[in-house]
Amino acid sequence: MSYMGKFLLAVSAVALAASTANAAEVKVGSVAGVTGPIAELVDPIIAARNLAAQHVNDQGGLLSGDTLKMVLSDSACDPKAGVDAGGKVVNVEQVVAVVGASCSGATNGMVQSVTIPAGVVALSDSATAPSISELKDNDLVFRVAPSDAYQGAALAKLAYDSGVRKLAMTYSNDDYNAGIAGVFEKEFAAMGGTITANQAHEPNKASYRSELSTLSNGGPEGIAIFAYYGSSGIAIIRNSLENGLFDRFFAADGMFDTSVIEQIGADNLRDRISITQSASDYADSSYQAFEKIFSATGKDPKAPYAAHGYDASFLIALAIEKAGSADRSKIAAALRDVASAPGEVVRPGEWKKAKELIAAGKDINYEGASGNVDFDGNGDVGGIYSVNVVGDDGKWALSLIK
Repeated sequence: MSYMGKFLLAVSAVALAASTANAAEVKVGSVAGVTGPIAELVDPIIAARNLAAQHVNDQGGLLSGDTLKMVLSDSACDPKAGVDAGGKVVNVEQVVAVVGASCSGATNGMVQSVTIPAGVVALSDSATAPSISELKDNDLVFRVAPSDAYQGAALAKLAYDSGVRKLAMTYSNDDYNAGIAGVFEKEFAAMGGTITANQAHEPNKASYRSELSTLSNGGPEGIAIFAYYGSSGIAIIRNSLENGLFDRFFAADGMFDTSVIEQIGADNLRDRISITQSASDYADSSYQAFEKIFSATGKDPKAPYAAHGYDASFLIALAIEKAGSADRSKIAAALRDVASAPGEVVRPGEWKKAKELIAAGKDINYEGASGNVDFDGNGDVGGIYSVNVVGDDGKWALSLIK
């Protein structure tokens, strides 16, 4: 090789090294219940979070072309594990913000012990306990999933409108299930319904026969179950049917999974169970944009909180872009700016458009796959709910609650 050839080769190597050195990653925590009682439900949520990050990276990246990296950490739907998971991403990985955690208990634990003290924004896609609204959080805790103050009322109205006037209740004693149970009990009574018995239960027991036997006293027409399907919910339904104690069930989204039908049987549940879940306006163009791109990955766009997972990741990326830097202290204000009017509407998948508008100094208004994501003073959003029943095909059939 000639001297000139060696020189050019050396220059190319130096340029490549400089390019690599200048390439940067912006880390965002992705804290989720990868294991635990709702692991199957969490899988599409994580996929949706990652899809949003992929859209950012494929359409110009963050800021000056930096890569958005979602750092996954398992909160196991448990408060202690949530603290550990949050500590890993915030203090070790040095993320600029956190998407998650999945469950209310894990979220409450994580934000109070880790993210709020560190001055880091946490945006949950699926934590719904009313208690989260009451945190003294320095405007650092947000969620795109609506509070169960809304879902508890929606489920109570569903039960009452179905003609049921007397119900027993049981709930798993954790932040999510106790919170929504409290709302349901209050709302059902306000409508004129009667809760004949109300009992907390411990998760992961082999049998709930004795608790259900007690709850069946007083002439209830059914039972409202507030539990995770993978910890106690399925066992409670099975014990109820096997022992002839209850044959009408109402439940919230912690109970929504295909395993409920698989383990209990479609014929045993048809016309007997109604499960609410946070949903989207499926006729809205933002949801339809998400539906098209998420379906292409082989995942179900109507899976609980999948749309919310996409929105949470996309919103954090928009906030970083709006802030003009990966500075933790600037994320909260920027998040509120990009999530609401005024501004040109940006929808799922439109990262390039958003990036160009922000660069031009224009306001944007992200309209999410999950619906309107305008945050109120507590960092909460409103919501849309659906009800799921067992259809003629033996699968969950979904319809929006009007």
